[in-house]
Amino acid sequence: METTQEEIHSRVLRAGRRTYFFDVRETKASDYYLTITESKKFSNDDGTFFYKKHKIYLYKEDFSDFKEILSEVMDFIINERGIEVISEKHQKDFNEQRENKIA
Repeated sequence: METTQEEIHSRVLRAGRRTYFFDVRETKASDYYLTITESKKFSNDDGTFFYKKHKIYLYKEDFSDFKEILSEVMDFIINERGIEVISEKHQKDFNEQRENKIA
């Protein structure tokens, strides 16, 4: 029998087709941990939709290292590619710019 842990604190980040849930939950020993869930919306051919979810469980003993590495990797991405989003979806002239770089 599966029991669901009551959420202590929650935040939601909506980002296009993705939604991120940051939930503080309580262990059986009354300590707290974090779950991060990515939920992404997909459509079936008949017009109905469904969600795919991926979840990460993060415990306090890993917070410091997780935060440090996450910050380091995010800084690397921003330093290498800047803050602007580069994709076909977000940039109308993406294919033209790509062709100019290749030529």
